[in-house]
Amino acid sequence: MTSPVSQTLAMVAGAAADAGDAWWIIGSAAVVLHGRSLPEPRDVDLLMSARDAEALLKRLGQAPRKGAPSDRFQSAVFGTWTEPPIPVEIMGGFRLRTREGWQDVAPATREAVTVQGTTLFVPSADELAAFLRAFGRSKDLERIDALRP
Repeated sequence: MTSPVSQTLAMVAGAAADAGDAWWIIGSAAVVLHGRSLPEPRDVDLLMSARDAEALLKRLGQAPRKGAPSDRFQSAVFGTWTEPPIPVEIMGGFRLRTREGWQDVAPATREAVTVQGTTLFVPSADELAAFLRAFGRSKDLERIDALRP
């Protein structure tokens, strides 16, 4: 893990430590936290409850972004924290459009990982792979390959 990634993750762990609900790192940074090799993440995806995401953005002096959801993803609260070396996308109440309609992305597993003396949380590798498969983008499918033992 490169220094910018580990520094960013340590900052995320510190910022999210006061959250009232469970939170997770997902996406490419979660693959890296599972000990797999990928190119350096372009951003870190922090998944939280809408309440915690709103409170965190406020503490960080960031305004939630306004705008319409994409055709695949939406968040009740969304904002980008740009102070860390790698931007952190904070997603509260994150949802994915499936054939059955909009579905909450809410991991059932929560594994602790330590970075620079701080604790972060990721879904299990199997659950993360299932989310990435559901996201369905080519970059997500490449991340699934990296998760395989």
